[in-house]
Amino acid sequence: MSHSDPDESTDAGGARGNGTPDGSLDKMLSILNLFTEDNSAITQEDIVAHIGCSRATAYRYLKSLSTAGLISPVHGGAYVVGSRIIELDRLLRLRDPILLAARDVMATLAREQKVNVMLCAYYGDKVMCADTEWPDTSYTSSYERGKPMPMFLGATAKAILAHLTPYQQRNLMLWHPAEIRAAGLGDNWDEFRANMRRVRKEGVVVSHGEIDKGLIGVGAPIFSAEQKVLGSLVAIVPAKGRAASATALERLRGAVQQAAQALTDKLRAGQRDAPPARASRPRRIEG
Repeated sequence: MSHSDPDESTDAGGARGNGTPDGSLDKMLSILNLFTEDNSAITQEDIVAHIGCSRATAYRYLKSLSTAGLISPVHGGAYVVGSRIIELDRLLRLRDPILLAARDVMATLAREQKVNVMLCAYYGDKVMCADTEWPDTSYTSSYERGKPMPMFLGATAKAILAHLTPYQQRNLMLWHPAEIRAAGLGDNWDEFRANMRRVRKEGVVVSHGEIDKGLIGVGAPIFSAEQKVLGSLVAIVPAKGRAASATALERLRGAVQQAAQALTDKLRAGQRDAPPARASRPRRIEG
């Protein structure tokens, strides 16, 4: 769950404000963005179309990525995600300080409140589930580890959005006004800012079926030692039954807030000697 720290003249990932890669290294790495749930393999032709380069350049990029293990060749001249990605994911699960700090906190929250719990992260242009504690298998969520989720819907995202800097929030409003309006977060910058201030003041976000119908999310932000929002801790309960009562949700709000604070305290203790880091700048969300 590391977070990028780009220069303010560029977006996260080295792309300019229009989302276009601006250097040969950026272009090569942007090839990895071609992999999606609907597109598990890429070809030389895909890269030529994506970057607008020659076939020779596309081949050179493919060779470099393949040598690094980031992609692997398969039949028909296609390439799939490489073995190095799997190795890095394993290292992340084993050694990432946020995941390590969160596991006991998540397990305790799930056990004491009898809820399912998610740890979600903000990576500058997307909200993503980083880990789950899911003891109750009688219901499921569309959130999965590594799956990008909507930026403006649900307790997961709103708990993060409210604690971004005004600079970050304004860029999001400039780039995604339609999505923000559709989410009911404001028709203009003043309304969006006011809604984010309200959410921030409340400290905990409760959402009803915004991502998954029939489920309620209760989320609170987590922070680094430098007060940079890193993500959110979210409890998930069914929208029907005792857990959805006003009394139960109010109790859960307090428990989630305490758990998020406990995780923040653990991270601060571990980061006390780390150099300060600036908040990531959001970038235009493609698609």
